[in-house]
Amino acid sequence: MPEKVVKDWNTPFVFPQKPEKLTWKQFIYNEKTGKIFGRTRYSWGALFVFYSVYFVILFSLFAACMQGLFYTLSDQYPKYQLSDSLIGNNPGLGFRPMPGHVKQGALIYYTASNETQIEPWVTRINEFLEPYRDPSKLPGEGKNQIACNYTSRPPPGKVCKVDLSQMGPCNAIDGYSYNKSMPCIFVKMNRIYGWVPEYYEINELPENMPADLKEHIISLPEKERKQVWVSCNGISPADKEIIGPIAFYPTRGFPGYYFPYTNTPGYLSPLLAVQFLQPGVKQSINLECRMWAKNLVYRGGLNFRMGSVSLVLLID
Repeated sequence: MPEKVVKDWNTPFVFPQKPEKLTWKQFIYNEKTGKIFGRTRYSWGALFVFYSVYFVILFSLFAACMQGLFYTLSDQYPKYQLSDSLIGNNPGLGFRPMPGHVKQGALIYYTASNETQIEPWVTRINEFLEPYRDPSKLPGEGKNQIACNYTSRPPPGKVCKVDLSQMGPCNAIDGYSYNKSMPCIFVKMNRIYGWVPEYYEINELPENMPADLKEHIISLPEKERKQVWVSCNGISPADKEIIGPIAFYPTRGFPGYYFPYTNTPGYLSPLLAVQFLQPGVKQSINLECRMWAKNLVYRGGLNFRMGSVSLVLLID
């Protein structure tokens, strides 16, 4: 059996003493104990050695993980492409000029006789087209750009130049025709690495494709039919009535020799100038431009739009 402990009630109880109250000077360095900030030199040294080893090991593990990650990545092409990537394999469509304020949404509004209202739109277009106009500001200074056509594709390491001189009246000298109530917009396809369009044959043209676009495609030589076609029109029946005729420059689509995008220095997204020749004035016109290719998915509407872009045109 364990030995029974007998308490001596005659032993006086000793109350614990309160620690000595230190001044700030004593806390920084206590001459009696030799402590610095409450620790001895040995304690500080052991703490320094422990955290030095700890952070060296932690940094080494982080560096090893980052090196392993960078080993799987390339600055020339994305690790995940097309359907395996987050952006998928269905390019979107954008337009310029965009409004200067987020609250304006996709509204292009101005008074044709007011130069002050026209100037911001012309300035935004000029800023957007600056790399196209002056390729020396691009990586590689545009030395990789060459003139392309439907019979020749760019060799490896070269990209096709976008010729702004083919945009008709949609040019800076004419102010992109905003002062004539015949404004131009520029539509461009978003870049997706490695994406190649599948072109329509004459007997494969969709039933819902606009009749004028079908006629245009049929009228072209076979070699010029390899394009990602673009059509623009009013969204509602009322919009279609007041939008008037539309002209496209230099053609009705994005030629196939601009694809695929492979991150070659100097590459610029192909452009299409869209000019509204006789739009209704003092009326809000809801417009939509969409692309046409066999491997392009189209979805309209305000949310989760695919293969298309919408805007509102209002000219006073």
